[in-house]
Amino acid sequence: MQALLLLGDSWYGALDGGISSARWQSQFEEMYPADVFACPAYSIPGNHDYQRWPDSKVVAELEYARVGKTSAGPTRWTMPSLWYRFEFPAKLPLITCLALDSNMPYADGTTSHGRDFTLTPQQQTEQLAWLEAELQRQRTTPFLAVMGHHPIYSDGPHGDHHVLIRDWDPLFRKYNVHLYLAGHDHDLQHLEFENHPTSFFLSGGGGADLYNLKVDQSQRGPYAQKVYGFSHLSVTERQIALRHLDSNGRILHGFTKTPDGKVKLLN
Repeated sequence: MQALLLLGDSWYGALDGGISSARWQSQFEEMYPADVFACPAYSIPGNHDYQRWPDSKVVAELEYARVGKTSAGPTRWTMPSLWYRFEFPAKLPLITCLALDSNMPYADGTTSHGRDFTLTPQQQTEQLAWLEAELQRQRTTPFLAVMGHHPIYSDGPHGDHHVLIRDWDPLFRKYNVHLYLAGHDHDLQHLEFENHPTSFFLSGGGGADLYNLKVDQSQRGPYAQKVYGFSHLSVTERQIALRHLDSNGRILHGFTKTPDGKVKLLN
C-alpha cells in the first residue's frame, strides 16, 4: 500500500474541538491503522468539510496536517493546502496527482449558506491558474491524475457540474489527463466519453445513504451502480488498473489504461 486517497467529506456532522477532537483518533487514526496502512493519506475537502460546525472543519483539517502528530505518534493525514501536487510511490514515482478543491461558489454568486461555505471567487481563480501551470509542467511519470470531491460528470442525482465542465474539462482535454477521481455522489461509477482522454472514476459508496442513479449505465457508462464499496488503484509503467469493490471485497468492475490512453474493461 503506497497511499490512501481521501476524496472529501471526511467529516459529517460536528467536529467539536477542531484538531483536538476525539474523532481524529477513532475515525481516522484507528479506522485506518498504521500497521495496515503505513502510507500517506492524501485528503481533499468535500462540501461537508466546508462547514462551520461549530468552527471551520476544513481549517481544522489543514491544521491537523500541519501539526503532523497526535498523542499516539505522527499522523499520516496529508493536506498541505487546499490544492496541491504529489507523486507516488515515493521512490521511482509512476503517477502524478493534482489534488484540487472543487467547492465552487454557489450558483447565486454567494460563498455562504448557513453553516456551509465555499471557496471565494479569488481562490477559484487562483486555483484554476495553478492547475493550468501544473498541467504545463514537465513530468517524469507515465500517468497523470486529478482528484476533486465533486464529479465533473455523474450519472447520479447531482448530475454534471457545469462550472467544472467549463473550467476544468477543457484543460483535461488539452493536457491529456488520464484520470479524474471524485466522490460526492453516494454510488460507484466509471464513465468514458468518445475522444476524451480522461477516464472519470467516482468512488462515493463509503457508508452514507446511497443515491438513486439518474442515468442508467446502459445509457452512459460503462459502469454506474447504487452500491456500497470502495475502490483500488494500482499503477505500473505500462498501465494503471482501477477496480470498484463491494463492502465484502468482491470486485464489481475494473479497467486498465495505458499511457497512450487505451482503456480495457476487466469484466
